[in-house]
Amino acid sequence: MASIPASTPVPADPAVGSPGPRFWTPAIFRRPFFEEKARAFWTLQAAGWSGYLLLRSVSSLSNSKSAEVIVSGIIESIIGYCVTLLLSTLYGYYRTLPRIRGVLLCVVTLAAATFLYAVLDAFSFSFIKLDNPGPNLNLVLGTIFLNFTVLAGWSALYFGINFYLIVEHQNDQLLVLESQASSAQLAMLRYQLNPHFLFNTLNSISTLVLLKETERANAMLSRLADFLRFTLVYEPTALVTLAQEVATLKLYLEIEKMRFEKRLRPRFEIDPHAERARLPSLLLQPLVENAIKYAVTPSEEGAEIAVSARLVGERVQIAVSDSGAGLINTPFPPSLSTGVGLANIKDRLAQAYGPDYRFDTRSMAGGGFTVEIEIPYQAEEPSREAA
Repeated sequence: MASIPASTPVPADPAVGSPGPRFWTPAIFRRPFFEEKARAFWTLQAAGWSGYLLLRSVSSLSNSKSAEVIVSGIIESIIGYCVTLLLSTLYGYYRTLPRIRGVLLCVVTLAAATFLYAVLDAFSFSFIKLDNPGPNLNLVLGTIFLNFTVLAGWSALYFGINFYLIVEHQNDQLLVLESQASSAQLAMLRYQLNPHFLFNTLNSISTLVLLKETERANAMLSRLADFLRFTLVYEPTALVTLAQEVATLKLYLEIEKMRFEKRLRPRFEIDPHAERARLPSLLLQPLVENAIKYAVTPSEEGAEIAVSARLVGERVQIAVSDSGAGLINTPFPPSLSTGVGLANIKDRLAQAYGPDYRFDTRSMAGGGFTVEIEIPYQAEEPSREAA
């Protein structure tokens, strides 16, 4: 008897999910192949046993010139094909049972299938090669080792592939859960900003109403509506272009301009090449709000707030600076007026870019405070914008 060929059938269980790999793998282990699990099973079953028949025939013909060996190989392959179909059905059922019980049943079933395969193989061989065909114990014992090797190899590949698919399915589920958790955290960080900003603005409107400055209160309320409408266009986890973020800032500064008038002097220096860069929505507004609180509010002369952005290679450098007292001359360190803190901005950057970002703060001895952000350049993708 020839030794077991390298192309022992490789089955796949139709009941197992079909996860996709995230690294290079052979073609048969890629997601498209296992998208339709039933088709993958029948393809592997047919290809495996066809290869087995081919190698068995070549091996037998090299030792014998008789065409009968090909007939014997065909019958043997057909029997093996049918036996493994029965095994796949039983194995699929055993996998739903408790582990120890399932393992024991698999071992017993493999032994019974080996004996059945050997008896049928020996019986068919006796009809082809022997003058007195019929049951022959010597032929059964002679073929049982080869049949056991073939079926054991088939079983090992069956469970190996299904274990691989289960692990990949679990990895995909884990990635989905991580993505959902990341999106939820990003949305939470974004939602922390809106209520506090809204409270501050409504408080200013209320003050104007009490002072009977209805025209200014109405103008501020109108600008607030425009700002909220603009911010609600985008999902909390959406990435907007730098141009859209700057437009949002200008709406916000128009509202604050109603409060501080000439004391608030905004200035924008935006590189046109960086306008299409994408970043988390409302990322810069808390920094400007922070500058207003610590640079404009305490000073009778107010302060200048500058927002600049430029494209340097494949990186976008953004800076929000003010001409106020700075950290050194301020008794209390800057933190967002919303109470969220600069950590909120860092967390949002980490959620959006992982470790691929830079966030620095700098205070000058002569006055002024600057926040610098550096992120990778990502071109605008309209299909992913929340419109």
